[in-house]
Amino acid sequence: MAAARRNKRMAASQPGFLSFNSGLDGNSSDIKRRKRVNKNKKKNWNKYSDIQDVEEFLDDVRLQEKAAGGLIAEKPDATLFFVDTGEKDKETQPQTTVKKGKRTKPLRIDLILQPDSRIPAPKNVLAFQQPNAKKQRRMAEKAARLAAMGVLPRREKLLRLRQAAAASGLPVKENPVANNNPERAFYDLWSAGTPETDDPYYLEQTKKKLVKRPDRLNEKPSVLPAIEVVGPGGSYNPDFFSHQDLLREAHEVEVKKLRAEERLARQLAVKEDIATEESSFKEQVEGLIEEGDVEPEEPEGGSEDTVIGPTATQEKKTEKQRRKEKAQRIKALRRKADRQMIDKQQQLFQLRSIRANLKTQEQRTRQRQAQRKANQEAQKSMPRRLGRLKFQTPDLDVQLSHELAGSLRSLKPEGSILKDRFMSLQKRNLIEPRERAKFKRKYKVKYSEKRAFREIV
Repeated sequence: MAAARRNKRMAASQPGFLSFNSGLDGNSSDIKRRKRVNKNKKKNWNKYSDIQDVEEFLDDVRLQEKAAGGLIAEKPDATLFFVDTGEKDKETQPQTTVKKGKRTKPLRIDLILQPDSRIPAPKNVLAFQQPNAKKQRRMAEKAARLAAMGVLPRREKLLRLRQAAAASGLPVKENPVANNNPERAFYDLWSAGTPETDDPYYLEQTKKKLVKRPDRLNEKPSVLPAIEVVGPGGSYNPDFFSHQDLLREAHEVEVKKLRAEERLARQLAVKEDIATEESSFKEQVEGLIEEGDVEPEEPEGGSEDTVIGPTATQEKKTEKQRRKEKAQRIKALRRKADRQMIDKQQQLFQLRSIRANLKTQEQRTRQRQAQRKANQEAQKSMPRRLGRLKFQTPDLDVQLSHELAGSLRSLKPEGSILKDRFMSLQKRNLIEPRERAKFKRKYKVKYSEKRAFREIV
């Protein structure tokens, strides 16, 4: 790029260089007096350097390239001048439209859209690129290098082995049957199992064999039905006894809530100590009796034979004392061994009671296992603790006796279907119990009194 620009400048410096703007500017011959500045400093290079002539030259060169396709000084005369013979070539004439036997001029929009630049279009680099060209070139160079060393590629080696086996009469391994071969064996696409020819290890490594689904994923998180049918007492026209049973159930729920509130109130109540005669007497004599007046009682046996504190020293035992202690330890061990022998002999006479105890213990173990299993089965129908909140059973939709409607026209709807489905998902352990998000204002509300309001007041 720099070499091309240098050539253009050299061409422009020649006396035959023609400029498009040579005769337009009348003051081009005027010489302006330049300001004398110190150009030793780098900050003055671009500030006080006059490059106007260079910019005008480059603009003129670009204009010639756009209009004439290059510098005019370099163009031959045949391209710049022509002889007018009066005959117009049909190919050089602009394309016109024919309308009812008359030739019309081309449209203005077509003339505007025609390209007016003589600069050739840039080369499309992508058209000459090949995918993986560098990799293919390396592979070709490697193959040529191996061929020079006498090493054959794997495909050529296998081909020569097959040719040698066929020439020697050895059995050749048959190629697998193609999928588009009409003579291949029948394969049921919708069969439950896989074909016998497939290798399990191959199917597992190629991810064609599905992973075995754990049995726990096939179990439902709860045994409760998706839609629980309301009892006969919840009908719009229920039976008297069915409605009374529903009222009794709702009453028991309210009683449990009331008892829980009372128990909580009792636990949180402040316990006030009531003054008694003994506490009143202690309060009256407080400070009258000094602590030094009461002498501490001495322990029984006196303190003559006991030494307390770090000054106590342990006397060294004599040989006679050591023999005596050893004899006592041996006697205690013998007594313990004799007692164990006697206990083992006594157990022979307690086999019947031991057998009864074992039977009782086994029965108690079976009862505990049955109870544990029953508790596990009961837990399947109960909501589990999935989050920080505990599931709260919603209130029963019940109507009192005087609220029952006589017909469907006067019936008032109770509850909400959307809320009922949402609570059912929580009860069946499909989602965790949730609560409504509380609105929290980020900024305080600012009240301002407008002028119009003050005028009214």
